[in-house]
Amino acid sequence: MSTPDPALETPAPANRTDQLIERVMNSRAGRLAYRFRRLVPLASFAIGLGSYFLIQRQNALAQWLTALMLLGWLALLFEGLLCRILARFVGERVPQILVRYAAQALHQETLFFVLPFFLVTTTWLSPQCFFTGLLIVAAVASAIDPLYYEVIAPRRWLFLGYHAFTLFAAILAGGPIILSLTTGDSIALASAVMGVCALPSFNDVLQARHWSRWFVLAGLSLALGAGAWAARFWIPPATLSARHMAITTQMDVAHREPGPDRDHFTVAQLQANGLYAFSAIKAPRGLHQKVFHVWSHDGQVVSRIPLQIRGGTRKNGFRTWSHKTSLGAHPAGHWRVAVVTDDGQLIGAERFTVGPGH
Repeated sequence: MSTPDPALETPAPANRTDQLIERVMNSRAGRLAYRFRRLVPLASFAIGLGSYFLIQRQNALAQWLTALMLLGWLALLFEGLLCRILARFVGERVPQILVRYAAQALHQETLFFVLPFFLVTTTWLSPQCFFTGLLIVAAVASAIDPLYYEVIAPRRWLFLGYHAFTLFAAILAGGPIILSLTTGDSIALASAVMGVCALPSFNDVLQARHWSRWFVLAGLSLALGAGAWAARFWIPPATLSARHMAITTQMDVAHREPGPDRDHFTVAQLQANGLYAFSAIKAPRGLHQKVFHVWSHDGQVVSRIPLQIRGGTRKNGFRTWSHKTSLGAHPAGHWRVAVVTDDGQLIGAERFTVGPGH
């Protein structure tokens, strides 16, 4: 009877990286992390929701949470360099599946972290709902393993595009919180970063091997960044929301309190003192931003009144108002007062009608 070859029965010794992964997965913390991995999106959403309310209450914890999230992005952006550094210590390259798992975890945490900011600040009866809807789809995709690993991750161009979009959303929410950037500055920075991060995705599609194609790649990158900037009207201002809006004929200027909110007025009611448009806007601590009250009559803009807000000054938002003493010779019709940022992002809107009568 032949004797089996011991080399065929004895498994080859695992390399140091595999041993490290196996040790981590077999540890108590590793088993718990794997068991409750489905709770990561829910936990990230809860942290993001908590951070949204923390920044309104001048709590530095929200800044730290956002900074840690962006720090994770820096680690992923320099993934190749970090893998080489780790290889020097463990003697082996970090497995690609481990990098993909880290990327998925970061995408999940980021998308579910920023989602509450956009859900709260979206004006749903406006084109902003499309951007927030896309963000919801991206967040759900990161939490479904078959969709993420079989559709997104294997297609490098799609993975890098998904990566760029997620980073775009992260900067929109993180810029005002950490750096006190205005929404306009944040979206400009996010657009530029997304354009640069999308370069590898474009390169995978075009396979630029000649110098002339690099000009095409640069043009596509610039077009993507410019397109994102041009689409800012469709993007909610992630950290600004209209806590309360009112259209009224009375205003307590001393206490900054509006009179009764109404949605219909007669021409005679406007003759005495015109109309006030009141808005209480919630913003992060330290943010100073110019906004406008844009008065429109039957779809035509009749005036843009500039106002200045300061973030973190009140729990219920910074209270400001505009006053129109005259609504023109023929004020009857449909009116709308929109609160927009200086770069055109919609914060909130209030509608009312003016009809004939006394």
